[in-house]
Amino acid sequence: MHIEILVEDQSGEKLLETLLPQLLGSQGEPHTWRLFAYKGIGRIPQGLSTKGDPSKRILLDQLPKLLRGYGKTPGIDAVVVILDVDKRNCIEFLHELQVVTESCHPHAPKTLFRLAIEEMEAWYLGDQQALMEAYPRAKRKVLDSYIQDSTCGTWELLADAIYPGGSAAIKKAGWPLPGQVKYGWAEKIGPLMDPEQNTSPSFCKLRDGLRRLVASAS
Repeated sequence: MHIEILVEDQSGEKLLETLLPQLLGSQGEPHTWRLFAYKGIGRIPQGLSTKGDPSKRILLDQLPKLLRGYGKTPGIDAVVVILDVDKRNCIEFLHELQVVTESCHPHAPKTLFRLAIEEMEAWYLGDQQALMEAYPRAKRKVLDSYIQDSTCGTWELLADAIYPGGSAAIKKAGWPLPGQVKYGWAEKIGPLMDPEQNTSPSFCKLRDGLRRLVASAS
C-alpha cells in the first residue's frame, strides 16, 4: 500500500518522520508513504471550490483540489490528513472534512482524517517518560497540571514546562521562534517516544487508524 500523508506544518512532519516506521514498518516493507508539510491549516473553502494560491501551501484551502487529484492518480492507495483541532468542535470538524471527501465522488480517494486534540503537542504530553528524558529539567508541577487531550492552550503549557521563560518568552519574540521551538521539540522528543505507551487518546486513534488502514490492504 502507498499512502500520501498531509500535515499542517514542518514540526508535524518531523515528528511523523520518526514515528511512521514504528507504526507502519520500514519504508517499502511492504508499505510506502510520502509526507507533505504545509504552512498552516487555513480553512475549508466555501462551496469546496479551491481558489487560494497553491504556492502559499495552506492545507485546508487546497484540500478539495488535493483530494480530487489524488482520487484520479494511479498508485495512491490512501490519503491521511493529520490536523490540529485547535478550538474547533471535533465532531463538527470531522463531518466537514468528510463532506470534502464525499464531494470528490466518483474519484474520492480512501481518506483517513486524524485530529490532534487540541494540538499535536498533546502527543508529547502523552508520553511523559520521553518528554522527561528529552528535557530532564522540565517543571513537573506544570506537567502534572495537564489533563490529557484537554483544550487548555497545549503548546503554551508544554512551553511553560520546558522552555526558558515559558510561552510568554516565545510569544514576545514572535515569528519565526514559535515554529522553530516546535520543530525542536519534534527533533528531541519524537525519537524517544513509545507509541505503545502513549496516553493521548488522539494519538492512539492515529496509531490504530494507520494500522487498520494498512491491514485492510493485506
